[in-house]
Amino acid sequence: MDYKQYIKIVDNWPKEGIEFKDITPLMDNGKAFKSAVDEIVTYASNKEIDIIVGPEARGFIIGCPVAYALEIGFAPVRKEGKLPREVIKVDYGLEYGENVLTLHKDAIKPGQRVLITDDLLATGGTIEATIKLVESLGGIVAGCAFLIELSYLDGLKKLDGYDVLALMTY
Repeated sequence: MDYKQYIKIVDNWPKEGIEFKDITPLMDNGKAFKSAVDEIVTYASNKEIDIIVGPEARGFIIGCPVAYALEIGFAPVRKEGKLPREVIKVDYGLEYGENVLTLHKDAIKPGQRVLITDDLLATGGTIEATIKLVESLGGIVAGCAFLIELSYLDGLKKLDGYDVLALMTY
């Protein structure tokens, strides 16, 4: 399926010079969204995934239906102060700022095979931070799946050595 027909480009958002890729038209189309989720499920099916991990908020949108289809759990990665129990955290940079991500300390068991999902791979900072969280708990990152990769931002370089799926590339 040509998913790009369901992506709306929004110029200068959230700030001047950014060309935002809006996935809401894809989510608005049930067949297109189902097809995208199904492709990620197919990708994950032969990786013996134990749990899906996704950073907020769009990583939830992608990861939860994948976890549901695979009948496995989902662990949210959230900004600091958003998870209610004991967490681990990592500082990271993103394409337009700095942030801290957290994960519940008991979300991943040592040896669990993890699929990380998000809507977009840009500079790779968010996913690199998510990988650090997962691996610090003993998880094995078996793959990373995205709707979109922005190849001009070289985020794939930060994921060298990891298996990556992107349904669209800009």
